[in-house]
Formats: sequence, structure tokens, C-alpha cells
Amino acid sequence: MNLRGEYDGMAETERKQWDRVYDYDLYNDLGNPDKNADHRRPVLGGSQEFPYPRRVRTGRRRAKTDPAAESRLRLYKSLEIYVPRDERFGHLKMSDFLAHSLKAILQFLVRVFKSLFHSTMKEFDSFKDIKNLYSDGKKLSNNSVLEAAKNFIPFELVKEFLPTDGEKLFKYPLPQVIAHDEFAWRKDEEFARQMLAGIDPLVIQRLQSFPPRSKLDPLMYGPQISSITASHIENNLDGLTVEQALRDNRLFILDHHDALMPYLDRINALPTTKTYASRAIVFLKKDGTLRPVAIELSLPPSEDRESFEKVFTPAEEGAEGALWQLAKAYVTVNDSGCHQLISHWLKTHAVTEPFIIATNRQLSVMHPVHKLLSPHFRDTMNINALARQILINGGGILENTVFPGKYALEISSAVYKHWRLDEQGLPADLMKRGMAVVDSSMPYGLKLVIEDYPYAVDGLEIWFAIVSWVKEYLSLYYQNDDAVKSDTELQAWWNEIRNVGHGDKRNETWWYRMETVKELEEALTTIIWVASALHAAVNFGQYPYAGYMPNRPTISRRFIPEEGSREFAELVENPDLFYLKTINNQLQTTLGIALIQILSSHSTDEVYLGQRATNEWTDDERVIEAFNRFGTKLKEIEKNITERNQNAGKWKNRCGPTKVAYTLLYPNTSDLSHKGGLTGKGIPNSVSI
Repeated sequence: MNLRGEYDGMAETERKQWDRVYDYDLYNDLGNPDKNADHRRPVLGGSQEFPYPRRVRTGRRRAKTDPAAESRLRLYKSLEIYVPRDERFGHLKMSDFLAHSLKAILQFLVRVFKSLFHSTMKEFDSFKDIKNLYSDGKKLSNNSVLEAAKNFIPFELVKEFLPTDGEKLFKYPLPQVIAHDEFAWRKDEEFARQMLAGIDPLVIQRLQSFPPRSKLDPLMYGPQISSITASHIENNLDGLTVEQALRDNRLFILDHHDALMPYLDRINALPTTKTYASRAIVFLKKDGTLRPVAIELSLPPSEDRESFEKVFTPAEEGAEGALWQLAKAYVTVNDSGCHQLISHWLKTHAVTEPFIIATNRQLSVMHPVHKLLSPHFRDTMNINALARQILINGGGILENTVFPGKYALEISSAVYKHWRLDEQGLPADLMKRGMAVVDSSMPYGLKLVIEDYPYAVDGLEIWFAIVSWVKEYLSLYYQNDDAVKSDTELQAWWNEIRNVGHGDKRNETWWYRMETVKELEEALTTIIWVASALHAAVNFGQYPYAGYMPNRPTISRRFIPEEGSREFAELVENPDLFYLKTINNQLQTTLGIALIQILSSHSTDEVYLGQRATNEWTDDERVIEAFNRFGTKLKEIEKNITERNQNAGKWKNRCGPTKVAYTLLYPNTSDLSHKGGLTGKGIPNSVSI
């Protein structure tokens, strides 16, 4: 069978599990119009309205009620979803995936069953109720029956389901964010610190003008100029005026206004969500930590309402303190949803798949670029296919656990309109957000505006280690620019990525022309960074931080109460209970925890950056020596990260009030134990979960 599926009838032939065919398709398999109208979803890709990267074609028949949509697999057949056979999970990876998934599902079902007998079935009545998720369970004592059972159960299932170290069965692990101090996550410093060292450190940007300004149409979405004024924030700027703080690069913003505002009326019409567009301004203190100084929540105008803008400022006591905690929760809800949909799914999983397809279609397995990239594509197509089947599909887990609901993937499509490959590398991203400036006196030619920015500090070391490895590797095969231009396989590969895999952006002028060695170096470095370090930074911290849902709620279920209302009286009387009844309920929380426990777990067959699955990937001693130097550099970076984490006096943002050390970009190159699990560290070569 042709690798490209390019012969008569192949395009409409359903692929079988044993096939090895790489071809492109639109995201036309997310909805299920044959089920009912509520399960219809727009086709993503192939249009100006909904541009999107391409995914692998499965060849399944069209839906009966909508010829533009592909039919869905039954849920029980999810593991049979097509990916080329070389892209399927190996036996150990599949065993890990099933073990982690089954354990999470059983934990979820146990919690749902318990909630049936709870006094308020759908709600948490206190923070203690949530803490019990991590303390309830059943201890298993060692006995002959248990030992005999282990002889008949696969090792990975034994490890996950039959613990022998005193742990309780079906108990959620305690998330790191509450391990040291149960309530440190509520502190303003920690709220701001997680913008730099949490699970989505890609959004914060330097505020370059005040007040913040929207680019949206004011007639449709309300005033462009933010309602945050100098009087709201100047009493928290340590004696500086707004102008002085801007000049000194001391003001920053977490801005979820323009991306969400066009969808708010539709999102808030859903039965599960009541939320706002948000802006949060933070101030850089002299000790290097951040202080939140104002939050603005906004709604667009409608037929029965003018636009709504309300500003909240820090407070610790009374109604103002309760409102401030709620305002931070709405910001976090927005950040959590955008993290999952954009920073995680779109910017790592989705954008990588076209590169995988093109690599297998256009580059021979002996081609140097194929050899360089192949470990960074391992398991990505399989996990993406499973995501389309059960996670990001209409009515799937994501729609039920994040605030945009059925509009989730539409929002990611709107963001993809502005996606550029040449801005995905770390230095370019930092400069675009105003978080770094060019400075030839600094080690990497860049100066961070916030010196203690853990994601950026560790990330730059990783980025430039990859740069050195890629540059040295390519120098062995491309001695000059003519070698790049005359490589017909390489040119076909790049042409297909631009014109087919990311075809909705084919006419954009930022694409590398792929005529120089430097362009090839930059493109390959970026692809490797996205698949490895970027994905690790936004994925494996999910359970340590969001495993405790009050710290990273993903849904808000009611609006801020109006003063004088019954709801406002409830807020004043019991702020904690009101907070819990605003964010995720019991079902949404336990389902969300079950999901991120799976996503945050390393496989026991994980291959980390600087490692290869086999020593036989090349017999070129020059390549082996260069790769070993790359591994040595990564091990040096591990030591640097450990030293920084131990120096809390200088690097305050690396641990913060919650005492969660920043290890998400710890390469783990030195780890050959193959233990896996919820380690909170390690950069796998690929987007493999």
C-alpha cells in the first residue's frame, strides 16, 4: 500500500489497523450530527472562518446527516481509531496508558458513588470535602491472596491498582500545591507567581501602555479602553506612578479579554457557565516577586444590557476580600481553559501533527532530517487520535470540564489565525510578549525583563542546547546553502508542510523560504522545542497544580453577586462556601482530576530529551559524539536547575508560598530508571500524552 494513499479510491477507503498510510484531512470528526443537532460541530480547517492544522485521514465513511462530517467510532472502539501502524503505542506504552486511565476512571466512579450519599450531592460544602479526595481510600495489607493475584496481573496494573507501600486504593495522590500548606495557593503572591512558574507561563506579557486597550469593535464588544485607572493601582506600586512603573518595566498583564469577548454571549448561554473576559495587572516588586494590583471583569453589550466592566483591587477582609478572591478565580478559570485549548492542545499537539505526516510522506527513513526528527514524533499521532475520539470531541471530556463547553475548539481555531511557526521558538516568543529584550552583553543575547522567570530561565538553557545540537548535526550534511536548496526531498517536505499540512496559512509571508542552512536550523530547532520542552512545560505540571481544583478552577457557574442581593448576603456570610459553589462542582472536579492525572503521568518507557530509544539509530560516530555532547549539556542544565531551586533567597519565584519547586523543564536526561508516574519533571522527546 502506498505510504501517501495516492491511488484511485484510496482517499475514501477506511484505513485498517495494519495500514501504514499517511494522508491529510480536516478536523471534520469532532461532532456527531447523526446523534442529534446538539452534537454538531463546525469543520475545522479548509476555510477562512475556521482555519486549522490538518490531521491524519482515517477514511471513515461520511455522516448520514451531514456529508461534510466524518462518522464517529463507537466509544467502546476508541482504541481502534486509525493511525498508521508505525505510529501506534508500543505494548508497554499501551499498558501504561490503560493502567493510568483505568485507575483514574475507577477513582472517578468511586467519588461519584460516594457523592450520591452526600448531603448536597453535587456540591462541596467545604474545602475539607475536597481535601478528603486525597485522604479517603482503602489500605491493602500484604497477604498471600494479594501476592498470588500479582502473579496473574500485568506488572503495570499491579503497580497502579495494588499498591504495597501503605498507600490507599482508589485515593487521589496529594497535589504538590497543597502538600506544604493547604491554603498557600490563595495568597496573592502565589496567584501571580504561577503566571511565571505554573502550568501556563506563556501568556503573561509586559504592559507597554496604560490603560490596556482592546482591538475589538467597540460597537459590538464595548469600550476599547480598559476601565482600570491609575487610582485603582497606584497605592500598590511602592510609591511609583503608573508612568514610572511603565518606564521601569514593572507592570505586566495576564490578558484574556479579546480572545474570549466575542464568544461570551454564546458561552454564558450554556447551562454550565457564567463567566467574563478578564484582565489582571501585576506589579514587579524589588525582590523579584509579583503583586496583583487590579483585575477587570467584562461582558459585551446586549439587547437588555450595556457593556459591563468592573474593577477589583486587592483586599483581605470582609466583602471586599471575598470579592477579590472571586475575581482571581474568574481570571484563573479563563487561564485554565485557554491553557488547555491553546497553550497545550493547539500549540503543541495539533500544530505538530502535519510535520509528522509530511516527514513520513516526503523524507526517506535514511534522510538526515527524518533521523533527527523521528524521536520527537513518537506516539503523537496516536494520542491525538484518542483525543479526537474522547477528549476534544463534541460532548467529550474537555467540553464537560472547561468553561467554553461546545465552543472550545472554535476558540482554538480563532487563535490559530494568528499562529506563526517563526514565533514559536522561546526567544521569539519572549520578545513578542515584551518579556525579553535584545542585549548582546547577556549569555544568550537576551535580557529577561523579569530576571526570576523560571520558565524562561530554564527554557533558554534548553533552547540553546537544542540550537547547538541541531546546528552541529546539520553541519555534517549541509555544508552550504546550495545543499539545502538542491535537496529535493527536503524541498518537497517543506512545500507540503506549508501548502497542505498548514495549508490554511500557505499564503502568509512569514514562512521560511528554506533556501539556507540557517533557515533549516531555525525550523528544526523550533519543531523539536515545541514537541519536547514546550509540551513538557504546559503538560506535566497539571496534576501538581490543577489536581487541587480550587487553585486552578476550569468552570465558573455564576456571576459576581450584586451588592444588596440575596447572593451578596450569602457571599458575606460564608465566603468559602460561595467560592466553592461558583467554581467546579463535585462531578466536574472529579472528572477533571481524573483527566489530568492521566495527562500528567510519565510512561515507564519514556524517552527523555538527550536520550534515544535504541543505540542503533545511527552508525555515524560524528553524530554519536555530537549527540553525547548534547546529553552532557542537558545533564549540566539539570544541575543548574537543582541549584537554582535550592537558592530560594535569590530565586523566590521558583518555589513561592506553596513550596512547589519549578522542575517542569528539568530534562531528566540522566534518569534511566523507567519508573514513570506523577514526577512533575522530565522533558520527553515528543508529545506522547
